[in-house]
Amino acid sequence: MGLPQNVVIVEDEVITQRYLQDILTGNDVNVVGCFDNAADTLEGLKSITCEMILMDINIKGPMDGIQLARKILETYTFPVVFITAHNDDATLEELLELAPYGFISKPFSSKEIITTLKIAFKRYQIHSEVAQAKPSEEPTDIVINRYYTYSLKTSALYYDGQAVKLNNKQSKLVEILSKNIDNTVGYEMLISHLWDDDSIADSTLRTLVYSVRKLLPDLPIISHSKVGYSLQST
Repeated sequence: MGLPQNVVIVEDEVITQRYLQDILTGNDVNVVGCFDNAADTLEGLKSITCEMILMDINIKGPMDGIQLARKILETYTFPVVFITAHNDDATLEELLELAPYGFISKPFSSKEIITTLKIAFKRYQIHSEVAQAKPSEEPTDIVINRYYTYSLKTSALYYDGQAVKLNNKQSKLVEILSKNIDNTVGYEMLISHLWDDDSIADSTLRTLVYSVRKLLPDLPIISHSKVGYSLQST
């Protein structure tokens, strides 16, 4: 389990600040910045590259460490590990709102610092990998065939790039079938989504499907006897 290469320390006690520097440099971690207040930290981060911040809660100036962390996380994504002599319920509740990567109580040992940083950095790496694995954008169009697409953004069916005019029930039917493309949607599910009334007869649904087929004969709505309907991609 590795450590971050570059760390920023925000701590207003000189002795503690130097102790932290000794611990980190002794474990081949670069301390790329040491600050004791919010203003200098925010200014310094503009020109510093780091992978983690060790943040004391009680720092100099009008902004405390929790407020500073909240401000930092509006712009940056690296993890913040808090250090504090106060572990009362009110302080912990404030910290939990930020979902911190780590929390260290004073007084602390070298082992506590290194262990907490390793765990925090590993969590951060896992979260980063998961975020990168997610597609940057969700698909906005469902391609049915070379002519038809259904837009999730506008909730409309398009034929060769032009929106198709449908009434309310027809639009809802096409939406349900499009969102479940290539899968059979049962009669009961269709009826409950379209009418919110289980007493509607299957014949009413068949009439609705017929009206869409008559209007759009090349839209591939497939009947599955005694089961339901599907929209098939081609």
